[in-house]
Amino acid sequence: MTDPSRRRAGRPPTMKEIAERAGVHVSTVSRVLRQSEPVDGWSEAAQRVREVADELGYRPNPWAASLRTRRTTTIGAVMPRLTDGVVATIYQGVEEAARAAGYSVLLSSPPDEPAEQRAAIELLAGRQVDGLILSSLHSPATDFVDDLSLSVPVVALNRHANSGLPFAGGDDRLGGRLAGEHLVDCGYRRIAAVGGPLFATTGADRLTGFLDAMRDAGMPVPDDRIAHARMDVQGGIDAARTLLDRDDRPDAVFCVSDTMAIGLLGVARDLGLTIPDDLGLVGYNDIPVAAQLPVPLTTIVTPAHRIGEAGVQLLLQLIAGTEVPADVRLPVELTERGSTRRRPRSETQPQ
Repeated sequence: MTDPSRRRAGRPPTMKEIAERAGVHVSTVSRVLRQSEPVDGWSEAAQRVREVADELGYRPNPWAASLRTRRTTTIGAVMPRLTDGVVATIYQGVEEAARAAGYSVLLSSPPDEPAEQRAAIELLAGRQVDGLILSSLHSPATDFVDDLSLSVPVVALNRHANSGLPFAGGDDRLGGRLAGEHLVDCGYRRIAAVGGPLFATTGADRLTGFLDAMRDAGMPVPDDRIAHARMDVQGGIDAARTLLDRDDRPDAVFCVSDTMAIGLLGVARDLGLTIPDDLGLVGYNDIPVAAQLPVPLTTIVTPAHRIGEAGVQLLLQLIAGTEVPADVRLPVELTERGSTRRRPRSETQPQ
């Protein structure tokens, strides 16, 4: 937890700092502090927020308050990796939901680096938007999330990054579990996984769900069958070279993104491996090309468009001063295709 005593001298308290001291969610702090005057019948939690804000030296920003009284009906969206099909579909959901609610969207798609994300957030916040949607936050994201203006409602999408912000995304732990259970049910026994980089909480959640399923099946995955790489084609290639080019290669692999799985497919082909007989493969996200590959990819379907819509719904509720859930997880499902097959019992081998 953030220790308010360690705040930089002269810096006003952040929403997260007030929330932690008051023992409430950040959305409650945002809602309470947007009220310029005390309201009769305030809850005990709201009164506590006001008391903590006073203790920490919070002072309303008159300029920000004036913005709240004349809304711009514009929201800002910071979405790195917009060239990624899943992120682009999430943004499509954001755009359509915002337009349906009478809002326009200012979009920034910076490089997937914390410093670039911070600069984009600060730029859009300065454009007098009514709220912000932040996609693909790095973990931990608190370094710059803590510094965001208290007057601007913010929602996180796709990667939650332990930011303390209201969040909308797919149920990635469930998706990883579904992948693991499917491979076990197919009869694969030497199963490996390709996880994403450590800052990508989506990949971490998917990997955690997969490892939980394997452990529950009595088949825990050893560390040397887990590779971490970038969540793109090159990352899949790099991980495949680590996992497949060895005598005790796995007979199935779960990749936390379809693009990783595509990279792995190329290496498997070069090694003379046949999919799914020599190697079963499960990806994640169901990008459009997944069903069109020479061997169609079994994958976890992410409701990308609905994630974007859910993010806008959360943000509009925050803008209106309504309490929102801290975490909205949308259901995912497995689509079985040609990259996995049900193996006869005679073909299954122990670990």
